[in-house]
Amino acid sequence: QVQLVESGGGLVQAGGSLRLSCAASGSIFISQNNMAWYRQAPGKQRELVALITGPGNTNYADSVKGRFTISRNNAKNTVYLQMNSLKPEDTAVYYCWARSYWGQGTQVTVSS
Repeated sequence: QVQLVESGGGLVQAGGSLRLSCAASGSIFISQNNMAWYRQAPGKQRELVALITGPGNTNYADSVKGRFTISRNNAKNTVYLQMNSLKPEDTAVYYCWARSYWGQGTQVTVSS
């Protein structure tokens, strides 16, 4: 079993920053697995935001490139999403994903 617990969401003004955390526990080591952040806005499909592979390669959705950064702390078994220059269109529930497991999600709201 794998548990993923997100935190760090909230309300921020456009142009602001937030850092999301995803603490992984159970039978998983993040350094050996692909980890990802997805988001789902109201009325829209869930979409991939950022991915970090076991070796540490990263990939981003075009809409967040240059603004968001995915990283990890292997000792804490935690993945992060640093979000800068936030826009109202970034408003969504953000989910952590690993090996077909999902976290419960954390709400990010960006006001204009």
